[in-house]
Amino acid sequence: MTNLLLPVKSAALKPIVLMMMAALMINYIDRGNLATAAPLIQDQLRLSSTQLGFLLSAFYWTYVLCMAPVGWAGERFGAHRVLAVGLAIWALATLLTGLVGGFISLLVLRLLLGIGESAAFPCTSQLLSMHVRPDQAGIANGVLGFGYMFGPAIGTVLGGMLMARIGWRPVFVIFGGLSLLWLWPWLKMTANEPKPKAAAGGDRGPSYGQILRQRGLWGAALGHFSSNYNFYFILSWLPVYLVKVRGFSMDAMAGVAGSAYVINALSALAGGWVADHWIRSGRSPTTIYKLLMGMNHVVSIACMAGMVLLPIQQAVACLFVFEVVLGLCSPGVFSIAQIMAGPLATGRWVGIQNACGNLAGIIAPAVTGILIDSTGWTVAFAVCALVNVLGVLGWVVILPRVRPIDWAQQPGSASDARMAASPRL
Repeated sequence: MTNLLLPVKSAALKPIVLMMMAALMINYIDRGNLATAAPLIQDQLRLSSTQLGFLLSAFYWTYVLCMAPVGWAGERFGAHRVLAVGLAIWALATLLTGLVGGFISLLVLRLLLGIGESAAFPCTSQLLSMHVRPDQAGIANGVLGFGYMFGPAIGTVLGGMLMARIGWRPVFVIFGGLSLLWLWPWLKMTANEPKPKAAAGGDRGPSYGQILRQRGLWGAALGHFSSNYNFYFILSWLPVYLVKVRGFSMDAMAGVAGSAYVINALSALAGGWVADHWIRSGRSPTTIYKLLMGMNHVVSIACMAGMVLLPIQQAVACLFVFEVVLGLCSPGVFSIAQIMAGPLATGRWVGIQNACGNLAGIIAPAVTGILIDSTGWTVAFAVCALVNVLGVLGWVVILPRVRPIDWAQQPGSASDARMAASPRL
């Protein structure tokens, strides 16, 4: 890799960063299609809300289980290769979803989708840690955030409009086929991409034990879980809520939800730029990231209450405010990991953190479905609001200073072992 330390704007616009942004955009289009199609699929396949909730969460069962192994594989074999394999798997799973006959076949393909998509964030974070220095991490992650937050907008607006006209099955086939086209430029671009130093010999970086002992990992994991619970609650159930509770048509739902996701994506770009600008001006990364992450969770509590309790116009306004604060904090979710873990450990750190964070994907859609069937929507929104308390605890209280970890000085490192074995005078 040449010229790794680029100006912020150049680093964010490097072709490899833009291709990773496109991959994450595809990732969220493909994983969110089921939520967009849910009102149609639920009626056609005669699914209860509980069954639909389990289908929406099933993706995360394999997604979470594969996250840490994929992070290791990216460091060992090259994150660019593992990302390509993952995308091929999830694109095929999306395409085949258009051919399902019922609950079981749809469940199997959601599990396969989770296996493929588990490669996305560990691999892109590993590549960013190799290509971008810490004071550029905010805007680079903001660009990636724009991708994975704009993805639901495309999937909801375009997918919703197409589903209203040609049905949901052809849309899955079309989107899955288009996703596969990403592989050609990516494989051509990364044909000579080297493995990370940690995987090619020499210093192999910290062990899993050293990574697991980091307080920062667990603070970030708890905060990530809380952020994701809110995000996946909205991503999974917003289309159903707008259509079946607020009385929106499929086109109107697609317009409102799509606008919310566009706001989210633009806010992610702004959040990354703001974080890097403040860091370059001399402010502490710790203060900046904790402020953005904590603000998101405090404001989200009020937004969740407003979405379910207020009249429709004010409720939609609360949805848009929620998307703004969620977008502002999104670059920090992975920037913090990249800054603290560095190139030798980012793949595994993000694998572990993202696995913990995406337990919310298992819990939120399923719990919401059960709550809707048993108590209604108000309690589901209330639970989502309360989970934000965990986010404040993780990002603000547990997370230590945001700075690179000197792995050689950590307990259990090779240097630590040599010091322990040296004779005492």
